[in-house]
Amino acid sequence: MIPASASPSEIDRLFRQEYGRAVAVLVRIFGDIDVAEEAVQDAFTAAVQRWPTSGVPPSPAGWIITTARRRAIDRLRRESTRQDRHAAAALLHAGDEPAKEDPVGDDRLRLIFTCCHPSLSPSAQVALTLRLLGGLTTAEVAHAFLVPEPTMAQRLVRAKGKIRDAKIPYRVPSDAELPDRLRAVLTVVYLIFNEGYAASSGDRLIREDLCAEAIRLGRLLATLMPDEPEVLGLLALMLLIESRRCGRTTSGGDLVRLSDQDRSLWDRDLIDEGQAIVRRCLQRNQPGPYQLQAAINAVHSDAPTAMTTDWQQILQLYDQLLVLSPSPVVALHRAVAVAEVEGPAAALTLVDDLGLTGYYLFHAIRADLLRRLGRPADAASSYDEAIAHTDNVAEQTFLERTRQTLLH
Repeated sequence: MIPASASPSEIDRLFRQEYGRAVAVLVRIFGDIDVAEEAVQDAFTAAVQRWPTSGVPPSPAGWIITTARRRAIDRLRRESTRQDRHAAAALLHAGDEPAKEDPVGDDRLRLIFTCCHPSLSPSAQVALTLRLLGGLTTAEVAHAFLVPEPTMAQRLVRAKGKIRDAKIPYRVPSDAELPDRLRAVLTVVYLIFNEGYAASSGDRLIREDLCAEAIRLGRLLATLMPDEPEVLGLLALMLLIESRRCGRTTSGGDLVRLSDQDRSLWDRDLIDEGQAIVRRCLQRNQPGPYQLQAAINAVHSDAPTAMTTDWQQILQLYDQLLVLSPSPVVALHRAVAVAEVEGPAAALTLVDDLGLTGYYLFHAIRADLLRRLGRPADAASSYDEAIAHTDNVAEQTFLERTRQTLLH
């Protein structure tokens, strides 16, 4: 239950939770992304000023959307008096439409397909949707892409400008258009989920709101496109990963490695649902990257203990994944399986050829392999690099604690 009054941290949580919905509703009403974003940000600024003393309203999302709509109308009226034809058109488009919280047509799904229009580059599609739907900051989106923040800021500005100038429609594509738009949309949903499951910054490892939003969007896509195996594969992948969430951290929020997790804490309902979807995908026999990743996680969920994990099967699945989706990150995760099947020395040789020096997990995996090979000084150096390349406090704490064990 939301408290009667809210601290800045509580309002920040609500911002994360409601930002995407509010922007999507305002884009529908005004037909302009910049107007929607600025109005929603103004509404949250007003919330920061008022809610700590006046209390949080019964429906925070409704309050934000209504306040944002009023702020947008006021702004457009001011601009329309200065002969700004675009502002006047947006104000006319808004009309007297009520600012509903969550229309049946689902504004967020429409906004995803708008952001994933083929006239935008794939990276711009993903970045813009992460920003608008997930409520991620520019810095967090930049982290997801492993690029500098100023580069991402420019990319977002250009993407929004192209949507405006090209008059890209705000709608779900027709059946004929859907397949061509699918890849970017799935990437968007998965990156939102990843940011929720391993937050790029902050003191919490997991942002449950983003995980829930990504799974919700995944279910919507599965309803919209039930015959697309990769849609089902992505949903299964997210469900199987989400099933382990309660075992992934201690009660104090500390990270727990997969091999050390209490598997009795895993959500069997999510596992059963995810595995059932994987079986449906296998029957279709149209393998894709998300289906293969889901199958890998299904193998993990099958093992009652870490020791009984079928790493040989996991390695075979990674071999297939590397063929379909060759990338250094896939190769890095495959190396983890190689370490279990062929030993850490074979895996380290593979890892050292990848060159993912800006990625904290590259250094963390390399450190663990060096530790297992009895090279504590080199392992400590790699742990230092891993700590330096993550802004998440939970991950930093885990890495620092693991590094300390090398000294004993």
